[in-house]
Amino acid sequence: MADLSTHYLGLALANPLVPSASPLSKDLASGLRLEDAGASALVMYSLFEEKITAETQHHARFFFQQAIGHGEADSFHPLPANIKTYQEQYLEHLQKLKTRLKIPVIASLNGTSLGGWLEYGRALQEAGADALELNSYYVPVDGEDSNSVENRYIDILQELKRHIRVPIALKLSAQFSSPLHFAKRLEQAGADGLVLFNRFYQPDIDLDTLQIVPKLELSTPAEALLRIRWTALLHGRVNLSLAVTGGFHTVPDILKALLAGADAVQLCSVLLAHGPEHISGLLAAMQIWLDGHGYQSVSQLKGSVSQQHAIDPSAYERANYIHVLDNYSCPTGVLR
Repeated sequence: MADLSTHYLGLALANPLVPSASPLSKDLASGLRLEDAGASALVMYSLFEEKITAETQHHARFFFQQAIGHGEADSFHPLPANIKTYQEQYLEHLQKLKTRLKIPVIASLNGTSLGGWLEYGRALQEAGADALELNSYYVPVDGEDSNSVENRYIDILQELKRHIRVPIALKLSAQFSSPLHFAKRLEQAGADGLVLFNRFYQPDIDLDTLQIVPKLELSTPAEALLRIRWTALLHGRVNLSLAVTGGFHTVPDILKALLAGADAVQLCSVLLAHGPEHISGLLAAMQIWLDGHGYQSVSQLKGSVSQQHAIDPSAYERANYIHVLDNYSCPTGVLR
C-alpha cells in the first residue's frame, strides 16, 4: 500500500488531509471524531482580536462605569469573579484539544494590530499550539498602495518570528498583484508555509431594506482550480510548505492539488456538509487511486505536475486562457 504520509510546517503528518479552521474544532467531541476518521492535524477556529477588544470594552463599560448617574451602584460589581473571557476560553480549549488529541493542533489567529498579533501569538504558543496560522484579512479602502499592504504582512511576520518558536503559516488572499514575488518576500521574512487561499465572505445588499448584510456560502469544487494553479506555480520556486484550502470536496481535486505540489489539503465545507467521518472515505479512495496508478507514496506524487515538471508548462500561464477561448463553441441553437 502507498505511504500517505507528508510533512507540513515541519510536522510529520500521517496523510495530507487537515480540517481547516471551522466550527468543527469548537467542540472536543467533534475534534475526536475528526482524529478517529483519519485527520492528520487540526486547525482551530480563529481567535479574533476584534472580539477580544470588544469584550474588554463591554466589560469596562459595565464594570467601571456602572456608577455614572447612580452613585449608590459604585460598589456593585456585576461580573462574577470566575468569569472566563473569550480569550481564556479559546486558550483553555486549545489546551484541552492538545491534551486529548494525538495529532498536531494548529492555532488560527486573526489580528488587527502589531501588538495584538504578538501578544496573542505568544499566548497561543504558551498554550501548546504546534504551529500558528496567521489569518490576516486587511481591506485597503483609503488608497493605500500595494507595497504598503504587503509590508503590513511582512512587519507582522518578522515581529512574530522574533518571539515565536513554533512554525508560522500565512493564510493569504488570492488578490495580490504578484503572488510569487510576495511569497518570496514572505519566505525571506521567515515564513514557514503558505495557505492558498482564504475565502473572504462578501457582503450582500438587501434590495428591500438597502442594508448591507453578511452572507455565508459554503465553497464549491469550482474554487479548487485557482488554488491548484497557484500551488503549481509556487512549487519548486519557494522553499515553503504549501497548503490549499477552499473548494476541495472530492478525491480528484485533492489528488490534483498534491500533483501540483501541495503538502497538505485543508478541508472545511465538505466536512460541514457530510460530517467528520467523511475523511475516512476520502483517504480510502486516495489509497485506491495511488495503488492503482503505481505510486508508492504521496511524496512520489507530490509536485510531479507542477509548472516546473508539467509536460506543457505554458498551460499554467496565458496559453491556457487562449486555448480555452479558441476551443469554446456555443451550444447548438444559441447562435443562428
